[in-house]
Amino acid sequence: MENPTISIEQEIQRSYLEYSLSVIIGRAIPDVRDGLKPVHRRIMYAQYELGNSYNRPYKKSARVVGDVIGKYHPHGDSAVYDALVRMAQEFSMRDPLVDGQGNFGSIDGDSAAAMRYTEARMSRLAGEFLSDIDKNTVEFRPNYDNSLQEPEVLPTKVPNLLLNGSSGIAVGMATNIPPHNLGELVDALQHLLANPESTSMDLMAFVKGPDFPTGGVVYAGDGLVEAYTTGRGSVKVRGKLKIEDRGKGLESIVITEIPYALNKSTLVEKIASLVHEHRIDGIADLRDESDRRGIRIVIDLKRGTIPDIVVNSLFKYTALESSFGFNMMAVVDNRPQLLTLKDILRHFLSHRREVIIRRTRFDLEKAEARAHILEGLRIALDNIDAVVETIRNSQTPQDAKEALMARFELSEIQSQAILDMRLQRLTNLEHEKLLEEYRDLLQKIEYYHSILEREEVLVGVIRDELAELRNTYATPRKTEIDDSDLSGINVEDLIPDADVVITLSQRGYIKRTALENYSAQRRGGKGIFGVHTSDGDFILNFLVTTNHQYILLFTNRGKMHRLKVHQIPEGNRTAKGVHIANLLPLDKDEFVAAALCVREFAEERSFLFVTRKGMVKRTHQELYTNCRSTGIIAVSVRDDDDLLQVVEVGREDEIILVTKHGYAIRFNVSDARAMGRGTAGVKGIALRGGDEVVAGVVVTTGEVKDILTISEKGYGKRSSLDLYRLQTRGGKGIITMRTTPKTGNLLGAIMVEDEDDVIMLTSENKIIRMTVNEIRKVGRATQGVRLVTMTDDDGNVAGFDLVRDRQIDDARKADDEREDEE
Repeated sequence: MENPTISIEQEIQRSYLEYSLSVIIGRAIPDVRDGLKPVHRRIMYAQYELGNSYNRPYKKSARVVGDVIGKYHPHGDSAVYDALVRMAQEFSMRDPLVDGQGNFGSIDGDSAAAMRYTEARMSRLAGEFLSDIDKNTVEFRPNYDNSLQEPEVLPTKVPNLLLNGSSGIAVGMATNIPPHNLGELVDALQHLLANPESTSMDLMAFVKGPDFPTGGVVYAGDGLVEAYTTGRGSVKVRGKLKIEDRGKGLESIVITEIPYALNKSTLVEKIASLVHEHRIDGIADLRDESDRRGIRIVIDLKRGTIPDIVVNSLFKYTALESSFGFNMMAVVDNRPQLLTLKDILRHFLSHRREVIIRRTRFDLEKAEARAHILEGLRIALDNIDAVVETIRNSQTPQDAKEALMARFELSEIQSQAILDMRLQRLTNLEHEKLLEEYRDLLQKIEYYHSILEREEVLVGVIRDELAELRNTYATPRKTEIDDSDLSGINVEDLIPDADVVITLSQRGYIKRTALENYSAQRRGGKGIFGVHTSDGDFILNFLVTTNHQYILLFTNRGKMHRLKVHQIPEGNRTAKGVHIANLLPLDKDEFVAAALCVREFAEERSFLFVTRKGMVKRTHQELYTNCRSTGIIAVSVRDDDDLLQVVEVGREDEIILVTKHGYAIRFNVSDARAMGRGTAGVKGIALRGGDEVVAGVVVTTGEVKDILTISEKGYGKRSSLDLYRLQTRGGKGIITMRTTPKTGNLLGAIMVEDEDDVIMLTSENKIIRMTVNEIRKVGRATQGVRLVTMTDDDGNVAGFDLVRDRQIDDARKADDEREDEE
């Protein structure tokens, strides 16, 4: 008979899937119930069979490894020994499962001594993994050659998957689970027992985060929440250090804890390399003073070096700050699954429930069998003379057994037990002991039945065992959990708080330039105050600030994004800059409408928001202190509206709203009561049909300036501030410029003084610059004069702004005056 034809493609696919499953289930991914991979489970079971418990003498590691590979694990001895070594390392396991004697390696990456030199035994905690394994609590399966039986899973009392964590790479998937604190895990399990509907977020009140054996600081946050609620996430881990005074003005940085799984000698070599390459300056000496009492890496600093700057460089350039990526994959019912915090704890409790039920059934069967025998013995003792007579009258033991069964209605087992009973049991004392044993057994049987029949009793057993586990083995947390963002040592320590200029163009290009680069640009110079933009673009915001201040960027949809000024890419005076979309997560059709710089959010100051539909809102600055990376809602804006302007105001300031149809209203900002962050505000001006606000001009108390208004067709005028009477918020306003088809709609308005310069950008890409005193000062209700002549009938003014050279001069003058005062 010919062999059937097999498709090589199908055969390779089938074989690879079988191989993948073998690697996933049988090698790389731990079981969710006992948190062990097969090699670890076999190491522990082999030691159990050897009697190699914590209170027995150590045995050679080679003996343990030999039993494991000879009986259960047909792989190389080095793979088994490496696994055993890791189970004994205090810097690898949060709670080691092997008690090792000899050289088991070091945190510097030194390998362990050969297995013939080292000795090992199970730790005391490991004994809890195998408790009651002889009571039919778990299923057994044949070993690799069907000569022995091995457990499919251990009946552990310890939530090991989270306690000691696990890492492994399989085919097409991997797992990476950090270690945790046993006390916290038990508290979470107790809570889940009492409240099965609890979520992973609820359980995080007990499980604060990873607890690494090497200590360190975990910066929890959204990454930890994501990890515990989805199974995947990432957290930042930092080593711990302190600053020590060496005397005579000299200081040292001492590293006392390092991130998990980091090789200490590699860290020291990296720091030395960075010093040699001059990437970290200010270090005079570096040495490792670690000993059996703990880690101590000493970095001596040169005189005058600021420790925080060096510390920040260490976190930036070395693995002293690293990320731990959660990937909580485990085997559930012979299938790999990505698990949440609740899933892992729930599966462990389910395993404990099954183990206790199977153990109780085993104990119940033994107790009932023994009670059955004792009941027969009790009957015999109560009728001892008749029993003796029956036995004496029997020809053979079998006759005696049958006679007892017939006369006293006993079972065969009971009759045999009576025949096997020693005469000393006939004494009164032995009689009482037998009755006492029988009564105790009846109580145990009743208790076993209650466990199997009543859920609350079963839960109570689980709870009591967990409490005992916590009281016996729980230790204080080693890793500190910091719920804040990375803080303490700030990147700003590396950046001088120098004066800079932030420019934001109408098309969204932003850059940061040192203020000193503008020193040669004087008022009246050619060009756009020394800033280069592309055709059809002009500078919308020009802010003189310092590197350590915040820049607040408000979008037309009412969201606020916050950046540190030094986070904006630096460019020279003629650079175009980068588009704001590269720095902020903007939605489609969303753009930056306003920008402000603040050093701190003052309680007495407010932000005033103005929308195109005439809404205004005043909100205290302190409500904007906390800002997410994705931004926050600064003001609620309707779908048919846009945020136009954001300005800083005090309670005594006034605001003038100007509309495109030439109306304006002036009112005190206190008329708009302070509101919460997510509100829409109140009506600032009642708009006529088709009208909208084009500008919001802040008037500071005592200010003597003019209002410059410019229309789309290039007409403009100056009007005295006194012509705008103070009104009540919400009115229709008064005429500020008479608009006609010749002038076009009003483009905007700004406060000006005679010596100011104004630039205008036209739709024809022409730039016009003029001094304010060239513009005639006229009444409020006039149409003004032509400022720009359009060559095209369809041309208009695209935008205008003040030339800000004077702002730079004023800022420098203020800095000089402040320095003089200091």
